[in-house]
Amino acid sequence: MERTLILVKPDGVQRGLAGEIIARFERRGLKLVGMKFIQMSQELAEQHYGVHKERPFYKDLVAYITSGPVVAMVWEGKEAIAAARSTMGATKPVEAAPGTIRGDFGMEIGRNLVHGSDSPENAVKEVKLFFDSSELVDWTRNTDPWIRE
Repeated sequence: MERTLILVKPDGVQRGLAGEIIARFERRGLKLVGMKFIQMSQELAEQHYGVHKERPFYKDLVAYITSGPVVAMVWEGKEAIAAARSTMGATKPVEAAPGTIRGDFGMEIGRNLVHGSDSPENAVKEVKLFFDSSELVDWTRNTDPWIRE
């Protein structure tokens, strides 16, 4: 099983879309194994977006992600990263397909509602950045045989 970090960003929280976003990942068949509601610190934001440090939008990105609370989650499933990313839709919401989170609710790249890990390597790093292993729950979901072969 693969795990991925998903964040409902401040715009998603402020717009009251956290529940809808969570529901879409649940309906997709991914299993929630960790979740918390946090106000991201400057330090955590800088670590999380460190790969963009030399880019001109870095400061605005850090300011945005720390501007309000976020819902941090870890989802698990077969090919969880790919499944989550297709559920979110294209990074630029106006290019995202209808039926995706960004396609249905987003308008601008700077307010695209959700973050999801983009690779297995980044997923491992991001999950560890936001969660201690004691905060992740291994559990059996009764519907798993109806979702996975």
